[in-house]
Amino acid sequence: MKLSDVDIVSHLERRDILIEPPPTPECFGSFSIDLRLGHTFRVFADNRCPYLDPGAMDGIRTIEETMQEVVIPEGEAFYLHPGELALGVTLERIVLPNHLAGWLDGRSSLARVGLMVHLTAHTIDPGWNGRITLEFFNSGRLPLALRPLMRICALSFESLTSPTSRPYHSKQGAKYRNQEGPLPSRIAND
Repeated sequence: MKLSDVDIVSHLERRDILIEPPPTPECFGSFSIDLRLGHTFRVFADNRCPYLDPGAMDGIRTIEETMQEVVIPEGEAFYLHPGELALGVTLERIVLPNHLAGWLDGRSSLARVGLMVHLTAHTIDPGWNGRITLEFFNSGRLPLALRPLMRICALSFESLTSPTSRPYHSKQGAKYRNQEGPLPSRIAND
């Protein structure tokens, strides 16, 4: 069952859900909170690599080596061109308790201009602690200007029937624990 805005405020007041910096009033929807875009992106740096093998630990190059970090100052924009993939990150750090899962959704207004905010990863695990990496894809025909601090996605919350025994913060092999920036795929660690 999804939490309403009233429930979300109550969880925030009890510090059961932590969001830093705290959301402003215009970020609240009827059952979600809009999150803002951070300043850091990751993009594929060059095309000299003939292919990526996401599962290979000793491939030609690791995914980390093929991506470069780009930091955009406030007031400037990151331009995502048609057909391009880039990773971004939320401005907010999210901490969830062991009995709530988060659901990340793109904003409809941005989808209508071709922006996909998450390609597959929309679930935020119970026990999560960190900023959320966003998987941007421009499916439109024109470049899109993404500006730090813009409202970029919506996070809603769903209560579990009981607290999980495997919260993300203590899960063995959690690859993205306490992430601060957009981390590239770590599928080779599976």
